[in-house]
Amino acid sequence: MMKKLALALAAVLACGVASVATAADTLAKIKSAGKIAIGTRDSSAPLAYTTGDGKYVGYHVDVCLKIAEAIKANLKAPALPVEYTVVTSANRVPLVQNGTVDMECGSTTNNAARAQQVSFAPTTFVTNVRTAVKANSGITSIEQLNSKTVATTTGTTSVQLLRKRAGKIDFKELFGKDHADSFLLLESGRADAFVMDDNILAGLIVNSKAPAEFKIVGESLSEEPIAIMIPKDDPAYKKLVDDTVMGLMKSGELDKIYTKWFMSPIPPRNATVGMAMSASLKNAIANPNDKPAEDYKK
Repeated sequence: MMKKLALALAAVLACGVASVATAADTLAKIKSAGKIAIGTRDSSAPLAYTTGDGKYVGYHVDVCLKIAEAIKANLKAPALPVEYTVVTSANRVPLVQNGTVDMECGSTTNNAARAQQVSFAPTTFVTNVRTAVKANSGITSIEQLNSKTVATTTGTTSVQLLRKRAGKIDFKELFGKDHADSFLLLESGRADAFVMDDNILAGLIVNSKAPAEFKIVGESLSEEPIAIMIPKDDPAYKKLVDDTVMGLMKSGELDKIYTKWFMSPIPPRNATVGMAMSASLKNAIANPNDKPAEDYKK
């Protein structure tokens, strides 16, 4: 009996050691890899998008570059390079989980389901899920989407939100592989509407060939916090990320970054999105938090 108890205790201790050994240590991983791996989007303007030639820009890209500076200072490695990896709505969570990227700097909603798999920095944007249509479509509300084709992006929750709000309204779903592809479905007439975060819709419209041909309509389907996504169960790394983001908030630097991407001309067309900071985002900056979408009230 004593031998069995000893073996059982040894097994428990071994499991504990294994858990410690496999705990995330992102800073050590970055130091060993000799680079900071940033996951970003290619068509989520003005939060994160490409201007071509391997260049990635946007509000959240700038925030992540500030985090990268803090990582370099922490590791005493000022020459540490930053490497970008394009992620999609479908693979962004797994690529953070498996360590392919050290942070995801795109347009990801912090919600309870994702928080089971990854961690989030304090909220740096608050979006409203709405609908983009062609300006001459006559569509002004979700009730008019009956018998219409609605586009959204694979791996997002927008259509589920629309179905929940629309009730018995019957519409056909059409999925784009990314936001640019979804917008193309609307632009080409294959879809009558595109449901997505309002900031992404605004960014796609302002950088389209004919911005005046599109408009954002209808009520908000959901108000959601957007944040930088990082590996789970790594308290030292989360503290560094959180401290950096809250420092940007406290210093007023985040306001400047917001103005740069939402209230000023942005590449590639030097057009202005023109979305003033919402009351919800101002509150999130004044009271930093990493609460999930389920805690946000309409």
